[in-house]
Amino acid sequence: MWNAPVPVCVNVCWQMLEVSHLKKSFGRLTAVDGLSLSAGSGEIIGLLGPNGAGKTTTVSMIAGLTVPDAGEVRVNGAPPEKRQIGLVPQELALYDELPARENLKLFGALYGAGGSALDRAMKEALELVGLAGRAGDRVSRYSGGMKRRLNLAAALLHDPEVLLLDEPTVGVDPQSRNAIFDNLLALKARGKTLLYTTHYMEEAERLCDRLTIMDHGKVMASGTPDELYRLLPATNMVSLELETPERPLVLDGLRGKEGIRTIERVNDTVKVSVTDLTRDVPGVLAWLAAQGHACRHVASERANLESVFLMLTGRSLRDP
Repeated sequence: MWNAPVPVCVNVCWQMLEVSHLKKSFGRLTAVDGLSLSAGSGEIIGLLGPNGAGKTTTVSMIAGLTVPDAGEVRVNGAPPEKRQIGLVPQELALYDELPARENLKLFGALYGAGGSALDRAMKEALELVGLAGRAGDRVSRYSGGMKRRLNLAAALLHDPEVLLLDEPTVGVDPQSRNAIFDNLLALKARGKTLLYTTHYMEEAERLCDRLTIMDHGKVMASGTPDELYRLLPATNMVSLELETPERPLVLDGLRGKEGIRTIERVNDTVKVSVTDLTRDVPGVLAWLAAQGHACRHVASERANLESVFLMLTGRSLRDP
């Protein structure tokens, strides 16, 4: 399984997962409304949105746990089979009083695995997630991060082509989060297709090749991080703290200059969004100096996915 040589897909090899026009309602609530996405072999696709956006319902339909009202899911060009998809659910699906190894045996049995083949799969999955030395311990003795990693191992026992991860790092410490990230990147390198749902923008930016941002069950935007940043009116913000904020300053003369997208004053700080930091910021500093204002501190920040989301939806990624 994991030891077999698998070509690394530097570029997407083909669309392993195709989701077309999925819809699902619960009474009057439309949880997912016409969602479409695709993911290639050796690619991590992020499904990004606040709590209640419809991410878990989408994952449940792709996994075959929830029947969609409309739309279809295809894996490798055909309706998916059970063994082609692995699911790492948001809620831990583990038996605390059983050792890790016995937990994996139970999950393996769900896929009809047993004997030496299951033993090999368990060994390799435990090694991948760094728990081989604790396989005989009861899960109740595991930390939250270790449980999350064991949850991942359980989803890998049948060697799925597509792995669905529904917020797999909720409640874990930074070290365990980094270990999970390393595991996922290793799976990507083996050519696995990963769909990663989260409402943490920093995780999505770190892991995902492409992103689908959703809210209220609808797709708001899709693309690579750079493509999503380009949706913003400006991608760079500069904060300039004035040395003498008590002195009058009229900003109208700065508005409309080349490269200046927006400008506002907040107490003793002037905030300017510019098209290009290297080209545009020196002009802003020179203009302020000409008005008799020096700056005691200058800070810049690049637009991020939360900036994109706020523009599209008007609410934070972490709002329910």
